[in-house]
Amino acid sequence: QIIGAGFGRTGTSSLKAAFEQLGFGPSYHMKEVFKNGDSHIQCWRDAAAGKPVNWETVFANYKSTTDFPASCFYKELMEAYPEAKVVLTIRDFDSWYKSASDTIYKAKSSTSGLIRYYHNSLRSMIDETIWEGVFHDRFEDKEYARQIFEAHIEEVKRHVPKERLLVYHVKEGWEPLCNFLNVPIPETEFPRLNDSKEFQKYISAMKTASLVVNTLAVAA
Repeated sequence: QIIGAGFGRTGTSSLKAAFEQLGFGPSYHMKEVFKNGDSHIQCWRDAAAGKPVNWETVFANYKSTTDFPASCFYKELMEAYPEAKVVLTIRDFDSWYKSASDTIYKAKSSTSGLIRYYHNSLRSMIDETIWEGVFHDRFEDKEYARQIFEAHIEEVKRHVPKERLLVYHVKEGWEPLCNFLNVPIPETEFPRLNDSKEFQKYISAMKTASLVVNTLAVAA
């Protein structure tokens, strides 16, 4: 019913929680890839390679999407779900780049030991869909990343019919989102999730877990 076209670290965890609170859940986020395992990982790798994907299988239990990797394929999802509305989450580039660098990009190397031990295909999927597929292995070049980030926003605005698109900053809260989706505004506060400090705690925990796993692997 709803396609999230915004990059990760543009408030996508908060948007997932908001969608679910508004009745558009479960909402598909990168976390769902981890939960669903090999079959979903392969679907996203196929998508990155330009192969056909059965989206009905991927999203059988979901009513909305947000975050990477789904946002990388918003055009394909629009074709598969022609009635779906599109929410493009945006953020100031400089704050987004710092946040992405300190969190999801840092996790690319910080969790490599654990991911490589359990799921080399998961790491490959993330690289193929995001760091290679979107940023062409040049994310560390800030100005190139800026061009990609800004071009994506403009491309979504051009591609999606205005009546199907909401360009949205999560700091705007419930009102524009609820008006766009034609649902009542909740009395509760808009969810604020997954800020950089919380994510860094997650990375630290993953580093520790990676060290333990690799130590056990060597000992074995």
